[in-house]
Amino acid sequence: MARPVTLFTGQWADLSLGELLPRVKEMGYDGVELGCWGDHFDVQAALNDADYVAGRWDLLQKNDLACYAISNHLAGQAVCDHIDERHQAILPPHVWGDGDAEGVRQRAAQEMIDTGKAARKFFDAGKDYMAGKPAGSGKTVVNGFTGSSIWHAIYAFPPTDQNYLQKGFDDFATRWKPIMDAFAKEDVYFGLEVHPTEIAFDIATAQRAVEALDGHPRFGFNYDPSHLGYQGVDYVKFIRTFADRIFHVHMKDAWWGHGDGTVGVFGGHTDFIDPRRAWDFRSVGRGDTDFEEIIVALNDIGYSGPLSVEWEDGRMDRFHGAAESCAYTRDLDFARSDVVFDSAFDSDNQ
Repeated sequence: MARPVTLFTGQWADLSLGELLPRVKEMGYDGVELGCWGDHFDVQAALNDADYVAGRWDLLQKNDLACYAISNHLAGQAVCDHIDERHQAILPPHVWGDGDAEGVRQRAAQEMIDTGKAARKFFDAGKDYMAGKPAGSGKTVVNGFTGSSIWHAIYAFPPTDQNYLQKGFDDFATRWKPIMDAFAKEDVYFGLEVHPTEIAFDIATAQRAVEALDGHPRFGFNYDPSHLGYQGVDYVKFIRTFADRIFHVHMKDAWWGHGDGTVGVFGGHTDFIDPRRAWDFRSVGRGDTDFEEIIVALNDIGYSGPLSVEWEDGRMDRFHGAAESCAYTRDLDFARSDVVFDSAFDSDNQ
């Protein structure tokens, strides 16, 4: 059967989970990818409140929705970043603390370790309910960001040599290896959403990140083509390059080559949907991403996990757009063939 279609709740955190889930069902989704902000999934409550995890599953079951992944992009971002006032706006108070930069990074790392533990507890508690849902990939997945101590050096001036950049990958390895080891103890996988501002933002840096972690088997990717195409990165090649490390998939669209020539790929310090921009995020199916090629590549590598719509399009009503994106994804997806199409020509198979 085709893969389950889910909605990432991260952009919907202004709504409580109780408010959102009936709408998710109405829009046609099979389930959700729960963001760890708003009230959708609270890592510390999951670990410390005896009734919290059961309550999350009760809400999902009430709305006949599945869950295959949770995502903690916000805490993950602070693990390697240079910390400033922007991080205070996105981090839980217990992670921000007094705002001391190194303290924030260390508390963010602990929050990611706790997220792995919370994921294990959450998905173990839902095992019986999920047995009646499509199997997905069979992996317990936490998606997120890593942050980066060298993103500010994206352009090589002042002159930036490889020794300087390697320090950033070494810092990433020092901070994330213990997190990945903790995930391994819980039998949980981490899917980095390759994205500008992260340690990996294209194929080359993703390969370097894997190498920095010595190929840690728990480190892989939450594949999202929307962050690759406008950079000029071959987003289908990414799937084939990391065939054994695609742990989760975001269906998210973008267009590029638009605007009026005023703003380029770096965004020009403009806001999204500024008409001068060369690229922007679009509702799934309305951008320039070739999702047919993506589905074929995902079938070729045997990916069976969910297709999770991360809906972002500032030009469109979000409920209309998310419903449309669900229908588009479901119509586009298809199961991989279990027969060789020309085998029937062999008389032994007739």
